[in-house]
Amino acid sequence: MQNKISHPLIAIIWTFLFILSNTTFGATSEDTFSKHYSPSVGKSYPTNVYWGDTHLHSNLSFDAYRRGNQTLQLGLAEAYRFSRGESITLNNGIETRLHRPLDFLVIADHAENMGVMRGLDTADPVLLKTDVGKLWYSKFHAKDDVNTYIWETLAADPQIVRNKTFRQSIWEEVTAMADKYNEPGKFTAFIGFEWSAGEMIRNQNKKFVGYASNHRVVVFKDDAEKANQVLPYSLYDSGDPGDLWRYLESYENKVGGNVLAITHDGNLSGGKMFATEDFTGWSISRDYAQTRMRWEPLYEVTQSKGDSETHPLVSPVDEFANFEKWGSNEYEVGLNRKNEYARSALKLGLQQQARLGINPFKFGMIGSTDSHTSLSGVAENNYVGINVGYEPNPGRIEKVWRANAAGYAAVWAEENTRQSLFAAMKRKEVYASTGPRMTVRFFGGWDYQSDDAFRSDLAKIGYGKGVPMGGDLTSAPKGKSPDFLIRAVKDPDGANLDRVQVIKGWHDKSGELHEKIYDIALSDNRKQNRQGKVKPVGNTVDVKNASYTNSIGDPELAVVWTDPDFNKNELAFYYVRVLEIPTPRWTAYDAKYFGLKNVPKEVPMVTQERVYTSPIWYIPADE
Repeated sequence: MQNKISHPLIAIIWTFLFILSNTTFGATSEDTFSKHYSPSVGKSYPTNVYWGDTHLHSNLSFDAYRRGNQTLQLGLAEAYRFSRGESITLNNGIETRLHRPLDFLVIADHAENMGVMRGLDTADPVLLKTDVGKLWYSKFHAKDDVNTYIWETLAADPQIVRNKTFRQSIWEEVTAMADKYNEPGKFTAFIGFEWSAGEMIRNQNKKFVGYASNHRVVVFKDDAEKANQVLPYSLYDSGDPGDLWRYLESYENKVGGNVLAITHDGNLSGGKMFATEDFTGWSISRDYAQTRMRWEPLYEVTQSKGDSETHPLVSPVDEFANFEKWGSNEYEVGLNRKNEYARSALKLGLQQQARLGINPFKFGMIGSTDSHTSLSGVAENNYVGINVGYEPNPGRIEKVWRANAAGYAAVWAEENTRQSLFAAMKRKEVYASTGPRMTVRFFGGWDYQSDDAFRSDLAKIGYGKGVPMGGDLTSAPKGKSPDFLIRAVKDPDGANLDRVQVIKGWHDKSGELHEKIYDIALSDNRKQNRQGKVKPVGNTVDVKNASYTNSIGDPELAVVWTDPDFNKNELAFYYVRVLEIPTPRWTAYDAKYFGLKNVPKEVPMVTQERVYTSPIWYIPADE
């Protein structure tokens, strides 16, 4: 059964009712949940979606400083101020601010040599007491290529300033600043850092073509008092994710706090991010699977260095798979893409669950920026850039046109606090956006009715009859297929919606993995043809003037959809992808602003922004 909102006036009315219904809390008795839902929802449920960035670098990161973030006025404080809506002046003199403030932020500077480059620039006295610090300082101020020297030194034979006093002083600066800007109920500043393990990647001719990322962002729920009892864990401690997990466990046991890790850059991992072997090359074990999912509940699926939902070579029948891919063909030679992208990883997770009884890749999906500018700005018409050297300027298109102006994390939570947001991240009630702040609800159950999609109390119905994104459906009732209750509302300041899709992956009894894309709600009253194809929504983009109109698409799409291909004996996952109508890409805005006449033909000028929800998993009774 299915239905959808399509008439613009009706959609506007339902949009108003949806917003109104999400301004208060609701309560649902435990008695309303049947044994077929896991986990059950408590007596209250989240009615607010909060927007933030869980992956931002300041000038404390070695590579950020190396790539131009050297001005001391763009540090931690400026990162928080910008995210809270204040105006900031870029290195090139342009003043910028967010059109709408963020609700939360994680400044995740690299643990490796955190603060060292800034310390060299400012002659930090503690740093200069170390032998390595003295050597680097002399080269820095002799105007040698200190960036290349340190980079090559780290790659060949990693060293670190082992002086605990210096490392502690930098870490306490990070934690104190987060506590200072954390304002419960208004803005949440999480303490965090990035663990940046990886390895050199060479092509078939043994030529070095890049550095494969195996990175994680570590997020603390706690305040500085607890976080200061440890130091950030770095590549120099270990490049094995298992050792990072032991560090996280040790932290919680030591201070009684809470912490999680977020994987990212799977598209640049050289086939390592979702490999089915552990760090030593052995097939992953049940213990590995269980431990990974305890500490890594989320995956950053879209960011400035490309989109990692899927790839045309992984999902050849997906017409929207070739979105914001990063890197050259040479870099991609020989890589195992099924271990790099979210959709294929989710399928591999089902395969491992069938083998081990536990899914090691059962992650929710978020977006974040990975910006190294201290500024979390990803709107296409206000793209700050991935590095300081690529702030808005007439020449940046040719240098960094592949950069993806993305993304943000959306979190459904009861309130804007560390405790509430962290709990939502742990239960995976989150979704990823490439930038626009669309409001998306996604529930799975067995008893939704078609008119539930149009209820003003949709959230109450959703939680009362099923589970939200990030949850499990278990042991299907006899004769039932799962129903999914979905509502997507456009960004109030953005483009209309093109369509809502459900992406399904499943593991059949012969051990084969499959995926299928369902267009479940289409704007402008479009229908699938007999071949299952859908007419494109159209394109109103005026590239020359970097503009578009909302004369196509719908402001809201809502539907109850039932899986027509359900098999109660097969492991499966479902997630929602919502597509906007085409809009100008940041390159088009740059070309107009700077009056560029000869933009290279390979540079895309139009984009189709999107949202990916966290999945809902189906687990048969015998699993």
